[in-house]
Amino acid sequence: MKTLQDIKHVLVLGSGTLGLRVALACALNDYNVTVYDIKEKAFEQALRIQNELIGQLVKSERISKEIAEQALKNQIFTTNAQEAATHADLVSESVTEDLELKKKVWAEFGELCPKHTIFTTNTSYLIPSLFAQETGRPNLFCALHFHDVFYANVVDIMPNPQTEDWIIPLLKEFGQSIQQTPVIIRRESPGYIFNAMLMALIGAAGALVTFDVSSIEDVDRSWMGNFKMHMGPFGILDEIGLDTAWHVTSNLKDEKSKRFSKLLKHHVDQGKLGKKVGEGFYSYPNPRFQEEGFING
Repeated sequence: MKTLQDIKHVLVLGSGTLGLRVALACALNDYNVTVYDIKEKAFEQALRIQNELIGQLVKSERISKEIAEQALKNQIFTTNAQEAATHADLVSESVTEDLELKKKVWAEFGELCPKHTIFTTNTSYLIPSLFAQETGRPNLFCALHFHDVFYANVVDIMPNPQTEDWIIPLLKEFGQSIQQTPVIIRRESPGYIFNAMLMALIGAAGALVTFDVSSIEDVDRSWMGNFKMHMGPFGILDEIGLDTAWHVTSNLKDEKSKRFSKLLKHHVDQGKLGKKVGEGFYSYPNPRFQEEGFING
């Protein structure tokens, strides 16, 4: 049994949208962080986005320049799996939402990491028991799912049936230590709490477009205008990443999901993955829905 004081070194698997944010949040709160990815080129984008986030946090006076500089020093980026695993006390996995890929990654790091290492997955929709055995230590394995990290700072804690009881309060403390609001899911449920609600919204938005009821922009207009939100369902999808959304919807078999999955796949095949690459349903950095007068058409 471990305590929060035993967690000093965090290993983040995957430097994509969420991985880079989890790594930065840990580094900002004095954890030593190693970020692992299979492609060194991925680190260029991760560092660029981290620096943008740091700039926003400093500008809003949420952190000082000194803390920002130290956070960057607290991180190591590597493509060497053995090096990445050596000192890990806690692993946060944020690889692509693909079951077979996750199984492969966990089988590898289950062998490489020290026996005391706690394993967590940041999966958006898959339940942890689907690949808990691949870790080699299902009793030390739990879902620890982050949202935006900095502007939507809720973290979901969802054990698999074999997770030891003491893991839950420890992960709650860990979440709080990196400025997150932990919520506990009592049993495995796809989509946790917020994502389950979000998928209902996004699924309805997708159906309105794919059944030719309305346009993408008008769906967003309706949501933004009625709820006074700064973006609608398709803007949200661009934030999430269309590839991530496709991986989720492609596993659903109902007709609405099949149609929506086809629409997402069309964009993914064109490289339009969302805000992270500059184009998804909208073009960035100045998407149409942010233009003055958008809601009025």
